[in-house]
Amino acid sequence: MRFAHRVEPDSHFRLSDIDTNDHGPFSGKDDPEVARQLADDLARLGGLQERLYAEQRQALLVVLQAMDTGGKDGVLRRVVGPLDSRGVHVASFKAPSSDELAHDYLWRAHARAPRRGDIVFFNRSQYEDVLVVRVLDLVEKARLKRRYAHLVDFERMLADEGTRVIKIFLHISREEQKKRLQERLDDPTKRWKFELADLEMRQHWGAFQEAYEEALRKTSTTTAPWYVVPADRKWYRDVCVARLLVETLEDMNPQFPPGKLGDPSRIVIPD
Repeated sequence: MRFAHRVEPDSHFRLSDIDTNDHGPFSGKDDPEVARQLADDLARLGGLQERLYAEQRQALLVVLQAMDTGGKDGVLRRVVGPLDSRGVHVASFKAPSSDELAHDYLWRAHARAPRRGDIVFFNRSQYEDVLVVRVLDLVEKARLKRRYAHLVDFERMLADEGTRVIKIFLHISREEQKKRLQERLDDPTKRWKFELADLEMRQHWGAFQEAYEEALRKTSTTTAPWYVVPADRKWYRDVCVARLLVETLEDMNPQFPPGKLGDPSRIVIPD
């Protein structure tokens, strides 16, 4: 059962058509089916990830994008945290360093793409270079327009070389963002997360929504689709992402290798 909304290529997709407060088939957080669904999917996810790591033939790149407070870190704690750290890695992208700025904008993303057998989660990603730079008008429009094609070509190359790419936008409402920012400000244990820059970015809410809509429409492809996850309800967000990861890995169908031992019945373990 899929809960996330897939953005179809060349569609007239609009974020406003997706309810950020959606709860799918569940009655609420206390619905016993919520805990069952998440527990089952996390168990299946662990087994699939082990097979992927053992197989060493494919890789999975998961791009996580969201407005501030959208829940990327929460997903990484609750859904990704239980997985085997040998084959799961998180790459966090902040403002580029001077060294990164001296290279093309995809250089730092390509360097952190997954090895065969691994799953890598991008906490923010190369898409900041068609989002923040657009909203803050940091590059000229003609250059920005070319970047959508670059992103599609980059992801096609990864797919051709054995890396599955899926992209997830955690979709929250402006009202929910305000609530979460206030919670950070009021709670001394969360205040370290609060930055005044978040308030500046909030002033550009409408522009960011437009930037995301265009990026999702222009770069969602059959080989590297975008999925929109309603994220006002944190528990539903986690269920959606876990289910999406399970479905993706099941489609990849990694297998345990036969090993190099020959006939194991001929091997004697010494006393």
